[in-house]
Amino acid sequence: MEKQKQSGRLIAIGDIHGHKLALQALLAQISPGKSDTIVTLGDYVNRGPDSCGVIETLLTLQGRCRLIPILGNHEEMMLDSQDDCHAEQRWRYQGGETTLQSYGEDTGVNQIPQEHWDFLSHCSPYYETEPFIFTHANYCWYSSLDQQPPSLLRWLSLEESEPRPHISGKKVILGHTPGDIREYNFCCCIDTGCGFGGLLTAMDVNSKEIWQVTESGEIVTSDIS
Repeated sequence: MEKQKQSGRLIAIGDIHGHKLALQALLAQISPGKSDTIVTLGDYVNRGPDSCGVIETLLTLQGRCRLIPILGNHEEMMLDSQDDCHAEQRWRYQGGETTLQSYGEDTGVNQIPQEHWDFLSHCSPYYETEPFIFTHANYCWYSSLDQQPPSLLRWLSLEESEPRPHISGKKVILGHTPGDIREYNFCCCIDTGCGFGGLLTAMDVNSKEIWQVTESGEIVTSDIS
C-alpha cells in the first residue's frame, strides 16, 4: 500500500460500534477540513443502536476531508455474511442483529444499501505514512505490512499478544482492545470502550491532542496529553 504525505492534521478515531451520536459529537469538536486526514480504526458496526447512521456519517465525512477507513473484525464478519448463511448467523450473534435493526424493522442482509456494502468492501487493512502505521487490532512486529496476517490485523487483542516495536521503526496506532488509552511509545491504542459504556476517542497523532465523548455525545475532554 502506497505511503502518503500529509498536509493538514492526521487524526485517528477509535472503535465506534454503532454510536452515531458519539461520532457526530466528536467530529463537531474536531471540525475537519479539506487538508485534514482522518483515519478511522475500524469497528463501525455492532453493539450500538445506529450502525446505519455511523456508516452514513462516514460517507458524508468523505466530502469534508480525506477519510481513510480501516477494516475491523466486525466489518469483516458483516462482509462475510453476504454470501454465507453460517457466517451470517455468526455475525448476527456477535452484534449483527442490532446492526440490521438500525436499517429498519425486519431488515435482512439483502436490504442493506449497496452504497454501504461498497464502503465496507473498500476499507483498508492498514494505512501507512512516513512516521506512522494504522491498523485495527494488532500486528506482527517482524513482518512488513504487506505480509501481515489478517488475523493479527483484525482479531488479536493486545491482551493476547503485547505489542513490540515494529521493524520499520514507525509508531503503530490501533484500537480493538477496549480500556484506557495505552501508550507504549512505539504503539498507542485508542479504543476507550465505545460500545461497552465507555468513551469514543480521537487523537491528532502528531500534536497528541485528544478529543473524547461519551456514547450519547457528551464532551469529556479536549486536553492535549
